[in-house]
Amino acid sequence: MKKIGMTLGKFAPLHHGHQHVIETALSEMDHTLVLIYDCPELDVCPLPIRAQWIRDLYPQVEVLEIWDGPSETGLDPAVTAKHDAYLKRKLAGRGITHFYSSELYGAHVSQALDAIDRRVDLNRTRFNISATTIRSSPFEYRQFLSPRVLQDLIIRVVFLGAPSTGKSTLTELVAKHFNTVHMPEYGREFWELHQTNRKLTQEQLLEIAVEHRRREDQLLADANRYLFIDTDATTTLQFSYYYHDVAHPELVQLANQTRDRYDYFFLCDTDFPYCDTWDRSGEVSRNAMQRRITQDLLARRIPFQILSGPLSQRLSVVVERLAASSKYGPKFDKG
Repeated sequence: MKKIGMTLGKFAPLHHGHQHVIETALSEMDHTLVLIYDCPELDVCPLPIRAQWIRDLYPQVEVLEIWDGPSETGLDPAVTAKHDAYLKRKLAGRGITHFYSSELYGAHVSQALDAIDRRVDLNRTRFNISATTIRSSPFEYRQFLSPRVLQDLIIRVVFLGAPSTGKSTLTELVAKHFNTVHMPEYGREFWELHQTNRKLTQEQLLEIAVEHRRREDQLLADANRYLFIDTDATTTLQFSYYYHDVAHPELVQLANQTRDRYDYFFLCDTDFPYCDTWDRSGEVSRNAMQRRITQDLLARRIPFQILSGPLSQRLSVVVERLAASSKYGPKFDKG
């Protein structure tokens, strides 16, 4: 007889305790189903995001997204009867043989499904944590979260603008304010080492964008709610157009991904005093590059906030904008 295991939850967020239950089922069953519930009453990642965590971490699992399940919780008989009836309808014909959980509701669910009640770490001796506790301070309990989950909880904030608009200084300052890490502009570091006659090739510009993103992803492990980033692939793309009038197709593709990759975009204005260093091309070029970057944001329909004035004013605007920020909530309008 084929052994079919099932577990369920909101997985808001998915933590190592949940994963232990899923992995136990996978090790014991021929087939494993995971039911993941929508939970609009909680300020958590949307259901498709939570479902994707499980699909990515456990591609052999069958994931069912539950959009219309009962929202009541608890062991009151009226509540459990409603959940049991729903599951019996939803799983009719599935032939569930084992129900996996680390919760008291394992008793009534397994009985309703006529399945073996398989409790896993019921007393939380292996992973003494709950999703409720993690939601209260996710980055304090990051040791209980997979990097795949953690990356979808961190708010990525990118600062754009032409050279000498204060991006680098502001990015570092904001990161210190929020007690987190920041990603410096890798392009400047690369340019100083590899430029020839103050230019880079299309392939080199692609290399900049790829390495910049790789370093960003490494920093996610140390980020505290926010990761602040100086420049993205769209600016690197504009430099390719500035140098060559064309760009490497892979760089174009990376630039096209920025809208979904970052959560908040800030554009540093050119009212900052121009710093005429050897690696820059003059204030006229700065203004032209600023127009390129601004028009590119508008063409991509990316919401952004313009930052003008002295550094202290810019910092205040960023802090105010992010005070009530949400990874998956509405963003501000275009600036």
